[in-house]
Amino acid sequence: MLTEEEKTIALLSHVLCLVGGFLAPLIIWLLKKDQSAYIAEHAQESLNFQISVLIYSTVAGFLCIIFIGFVLLPLIGIAALVLIIVATLKAYKGEMYRYPLTIRLIK
Repeated sequence: MLTEEEKTIALLSHVLCLVGGFLAPLIIWLLKKDQSAYIAEHAQESLNFQISVLIYSTVAGFLCIIFIGFVLLPLIGIAALVLIIVATLKAYKGEMYRYPLTIRLIK
């Protein structure tokens, strides 16, 4: 059975990305990965998603040269925001969430 603390920390690994980027889930993952598999999975998934968003945004930034990036950058931002909210709600409910289109670099 998951504790409220585990749910809260898992939730924070997603929602803190809005202010801390990939650093928040990285810190949570490093500090809590050996204490709770639930927290570790959420922090790892959030970290991988943030790294993926950074890669996609960088590519879109380069594509601004041919103007398509100006369309892609806001779409990436909106999609990331929506997916972070969904992941946060799933973590609060005690469920796992897999972000779509995520490059899973951290295993």
